Amino acid sequence: MAERGRPRQFDRTEALRRAMTVFWTRGYEGASLDDLTTAMGINKPSLYAAFGCKEALFREAIDYYDATESAPVQRALDEAPTAREGIAAALRYNARAYVRPRKPRGCMVVLSSLLGATENAAVRQFLARSRHAGEAAMRQRVERGIAEGDVPAGSDAAVIAAFYTTVTQGLSIQARDGASAQALCAIVDGAMQAWDGLVKRER
Repeated sequence: MAERGRPRQFDRTEALRRAMTVFWTRGYEGASLDDLTTAMGINKPSLYAAFGCKEALFREAIDYYDATESAPVQRALDEAPTAREGIAAALRYNARAYVRPRKPRGCMVVLSSLLGATENAAVRQFLARSRHAGEAAMRQRVERGIAEGDVPAGSDAAVIAAFYTTVTQGLSIQARDGASAQALCAIVDGAMQAWDGLVKRER
């Protein structure tokens, strides 16, 4: 017998993908349970049975976003022959991904809950940890570059990672405000010109 309140042939992954899109478009607080259940094609009891609650659904949607939408960024960092090329590739991927047709603009992790009600502080802290993880991935790639010799010894990997993380977050906001892929790629080109000033050069 099918679980009570749950449609037959319930596709949990597809429901999660649809919930992700709602949160990505409207933010955590802007996405109502009615918005979510309508998009997911289920009723509220089914949502609670499958995902627990709105916050649990959101956290799982962020994990799904990281595993699907963000995975190519990590590959760009990892597979490029140098740290500079890896960061440039990651930024350029985001510049195009943030304005893809038929998807919400910008980065879900950056945009879905920067401000909000006090009772949702745990959600904002969760997203902050996710953003810090992205910055840590950039820092680790720069540290790898230092170890492999393509970044000068003595360079401050944390400062470099913080700078390019800030660029990434700015691209997300620009995309949500309507910037084109061409405009975002021009920002990336400008940001990469700062590389030589950020790394430590031997005298």
